[in-house]
Amino acid sequence: MLSPRDIYQGDRVSKAYTYGNSVRNNVNNVFTARDKDLHRAKRKMIGPALTDHAMRRFEPSMLEQIDIYLKQILKASQTGQPVNMSEKARYLALDIVYKLAFGYSLNTQTTKENRFVPKALAFGLYRGNIWHHVFFLSKLYVDKVFDRIFFQVREKYMRLLEKTIRTRASQGANGERDFYSFITELNTDAAGDVRKGDLWWEAHFLVVAGSDTTATATSATFFYLSRNPECYKKLVHEIRSIFQSGHEIRNGPKLASCRYLRACIDESMRMSPPVPGILWRQQDPNDKQPLVIDGHVIPRGTLFGVSAYAIHHNEAYFPDSYSFRPERWLETSSTTPENQAARKLMYDAFTAFSLGSRSCAGKAMAYLETSTAIAKTLWYFNFESAPGELGEVGAGTAGREGPGEFQLEDIFTTRHNGPYLVFHPRGTLWEDFETPV
Repeated sequence: MLSPRDIYQGDRVSKAYTYGNSVRNNVNNVFTARDKDLHRAKRKMIGPALTDHAMRRFEPSMLEQIDIYLKQILKASQTGQPVNMSEKARYLALDIVYKLAFGYSLNTQTTKENRFVPKALAFGLYRGNIWHHVFFLSKLYVDKVFDRIFFQVREKYMRLLEKTIRTRASQGANGERDFYSFITELNTDAAGDVRKGDLWWEAHFLVVAGSDTTATATSATFFYLSRNPECYKKLVHEIRSIFQSGHEIRNGPKLASCRYLRACIDESMRMSPPVPGILWRQQDPNDKQPLVIDGHVIPRGTLFGVSAYAIHHNEAYFPDSYSFRPERWLETSSTTPENQAARKLMYDAFTAFSLGSRSCAGKAMAYLETSTAIAKTLWYFNFESAPGELGEVGAGTAGREGPGEFQLEDIFTTRHNGPYLVFHPRGTLWEDFETPV
């Protein structure tokens, strides 16, 4: 049976030529780099900013942003106002990744000034996704139409990113220990035309990858918990049994021991993957031998790949694949060869963060951010779906199957709406962060 690892971890396979459409000013970033040596160098460039040590140093900033998010939830809970979790998760993820990248407070959670950023990022993703899957359109100058339609919001974002980089550059070594500091230590030129440098394109990719994917994982988890009461109760019990206070919920052994929390997050990303489409691959141009995948000889120049959404809903890998079952990710007492083989097949097919050397470099950061935000929410609040039509937002509607499935729009990453939830504070625990938002 075909495993995605046969494709995405093969030494004789490289990224497809379609990734070239995302290259600007002849400068690659870690996402667009097709050459393996160049990709390795790019990965080495951003790696130090995403190590466990770097995450520990950044954690106070992340927790500060999560506290702002919790205060927003508290404010809504005091009036019974339903909360759109896609919106909250999107702004939280953006503020965190900007702080991680440049030590810069984007403040989308508390002010409207920079809330245009998700729309600006979506424009680039829409266009790139079309070029990625319908390559010939990129040769027809259709992008000029996109540029004209979205010029204002795109240029507004570019000016913001340029301002952010220049502001951070002016701080030099005295600034925060952030992504920028790691990049500049590698002698990347931050002066001159900012928009043509390595730093610009790595930063742009970090903002996209670090915000959209985490926001989708967080929103999806809240959606499935709100519609699966037994799973909700089980996770609530785990969080409130392991931790003795909200301040304890941070990176460390206790958070790592929340196995059902991790299972819920993984099951949510299986059901609604943050990057649901196909990441195209082709035979490495330097490889001269016939390429065989799953018993099929792949003609040279042919693009191939696996849709994360499709394989995550393939019954051969994930039985009862349209049901939310976090238990499938937990260890079982059965050690039969059949059971172990089935579990290996399942893990091999889980591609929420892609696979191999091209997998998501920020995987650990994404899990930490998502786990902390969800665990803290469940510590301080109870919640349920909003009543009426608002409570149905995010679920399948007419023309789209799966009323119990969180609906995604594939734009390379995803766009989504909902779920709308109503929160209730637990006693006086909210006094931990009783300060104005």
